[in-house]
Amino acid sequence: MSAPVVVARDLRQTYEIRRGLFRAPARLQAVGGISFSIAPGRTLAVVGESGCGKSTLARMVTLIEPPSAGGLTLDGIDAVAPPRGERRRLRRTVQLVFQNPYGSLNPRKRIGTILEEPLAINTDLAGPERRARARAMMARVGLRPEHDARYPHMFSGGQRQRVAIARALMLSPKLVVADEPVSALDVSIQAQVLNLLADLQAELGLAYLFISHDLGVVRHIAHDVLVMYLGLAMEQGPKAAVLARPLHPYTQALMAATPGIGGRNRARVVLRGELPSPLDPPRGCVFSTRCPHATERCRAERPPLRPLDERQVACHYAEEFRGGAPAAPGAGAPPA
Repeated sequence: MSAPVVVARDLRQTYEIRRGLFRAPARLQAVGGISFSIAPGRTLAVVGESGCGKSTLARMVTLIEPPSAGGLTLDGIDAVAPPRGERRRLRRTVQLVFQNPYGSLNPRKRIGTILEEPLAINTDLAGPERRARARAMMARVGLRPEHDARYPHMFSGGQRQRVAIARALMLSPKLVVADEPVSALDVSIQAQVLNLLADLQAELGLAYLFISHDLGVVRHIAHDVLVMYLGLAMEQGPKAAVLARPLHPYTQALMAATPGIGGRNRARVVLRGELPSPLDPPRGCVFSTRCPHATERCRAERPPLRPLDERQVACHYAEEFRGGAPAAPGAGAPPA
């Protein structure tokens, strides 16, 4: 088995929030200890509601901001405190595809220039070779080479996202972080872009960290799934295990809210209340304020992420959910 392209060990990100001249800064924990690894040719999907820490995790992995604590290894090299001279190479190892293809491309530059720019900054290639590589990459993502003279506004949303993917691949990265890459596209175009990502992964052996809130999309693209809530991992493991039989009530709620993935017989999970403030998270399980099965133990004791049935799950009563959600959501306690 190939060595992992990326290994994250207990990654944490904490921000200090200023609250006025005479008040001490508050501490906001955006990511509270996430661990994972991704091998070549594999996709880890990170899912959860807005504000759960998915994009913060993506920024740490792409070296946009350093973690507050924890370890991160890219291509076998320490990415938190890299050896001298390695940081530039590490930035070529991982590339990012942004959510919005309308805002991620410079409207004043032609497509050819946009694709050549990473090569101009990071390599010593001459202009003709840069243009040849840019045109070859356009053909690889399904665009005609003569389109290199056009501006971004002359393309559809799906075509612009293909350009964004091509730009991310110009430096031959080993890891691509895709932050909601299809959420701004029409459903029919989403399928085309997902198929393109799968084909490129098979051809180039890429590792993907795929950020999404849509489990329907995750079902098609992922090999492994990490479910996050308020900066913490709720459930983590192979897609076949997590989506076929979720053991955490939050994962069950996400699946029940996704049309076409939960199945007609899946019990509905009703979540009441709002997402807690990350400035004042619950003392016990962070999901206890919205979980229909929370007990006093849940509100007082934070459950560790522990192995169970081919995945890891952070729930005191995960064994009780092996058959799916209880028949009477909101009863106040797991079934006996």
